[in-house]
Amino acid sequence: MPVVVKRLRDPDVNPCLPESDASTRCMDENNYDKKMCTTCFLKYKNCRKFWNAIMVERRRNGVKPPMPTAAEREKILGAMGKMPY
Repeated sequence: MPVVVKRLRDPDVNPCLPESDASTRCMDENNYDKKMCTTCFLKYKNCRKFWNAIMVERRRNGVKPPMPTAAEREKILGAMGKMPY
């Protein structure tokens, strides 16, 4: 597996891995009809927006690393009480 692919499959690097997998699975199951998968695409898009905003805020505040680890993300989502996307 190429390094780039391994990196994108790493849950510490890609916070939206489940949403990405769901979109791909939906496309496979629906013969690549994009209209059938709009909810999956929207969830993925909202996930990316949410975590990008967190990353920008952490970068602004000087927090390293800018993207929270998988364990930190679970705590953030747990504190919110529900999925924001």
